[in-house]
Amino acid sequence: MSPATAGESVGDRNLTTWRTAPGRRLARWALGIARWARPHGVVLITLAVGLVLCGLFTLGAAQVYDEVTDVDGVATLDRPVLEGAMATRTPVLTSVVNAYTNLGGPVGMPVLATTVLALLAWRARSWEPVLLGAATAAGSLAMTVVGKAAVGRARPPLTDAVPPFETSFSFPSGHSLNALALSGIVVYVLVRRQATARARMLTVVLGAAFALTMGLTRVYLGHHWLTDVVVAWLLALAWLVVVVTAHRLYLTTRRARV
Repeated sequence: MSPATAGESVGDRNLTTWRTAPGRRLARWALGIARWARPHGVVLITLAVGLVLCGLFTLGAAQVYDEVTDVDGVATLDRPVLEGAMATRTPVLTSVVNAYTNLGGPVGMPVLATTVLALLAWRARSWEPVLLGAATAAGSLAMTVVGKAAVGRARPPLTDAVPPFETSFSFPSGHSLNALALSGIVVYVLVRRQATARARMLTVVLGAAFALTMGLTRVYLGHHWLTDVVVAWLLALAWLVVVVTAHRLYLTTRRARV
């Protein structure tokens, strides 16, 4: 496989082939833009547009969230779930969960993801994994900041939480958003290089399990309500779609130029 076509497929699926009508229209748009902006310009434009859309999605989610919790809709689930989590706490389990949740923190998750992506970049002799990780992390951080500022939701009472306590707003859960977004992009980079369906499936399952359990630790420790975590997962998935789409458009325009 030549450097120009490396990583263009996941198994038998060619990432430069767009099977849906909207996808083909998007690819045609990218090819038109690439005539003057080049493939990297297509990526930047797609990410910029996607970030604006995800920002609007974040604000929309915040508005819907406010309306739902005002009528005690989703909020009626938050308190019972937290009480159920509190009932399962033990000193040993809490110590383990506290150590694990630090992996998804503002320091632990970027360091972990950067390390993995840097190793993948070194093996592939390409900066692409690191750049994908940086774009994912930037968007994830932006949505977290916008969501917290837009809603300003208080965290669960300190009497129900496990120290060390956190003082920032509760919605959305930054740990949950970052864990899913960054583990998702690591999975995307990995499956493009894995030869067997079994290896790809295992990678996807491990990535999903990491993101799922990271979010649940936030509820277990009483640092977030369940709805903070669920919405954070949705926001992370939305941004992952943007980043992966931008990368696929880059591959498509690069192949056309070659």
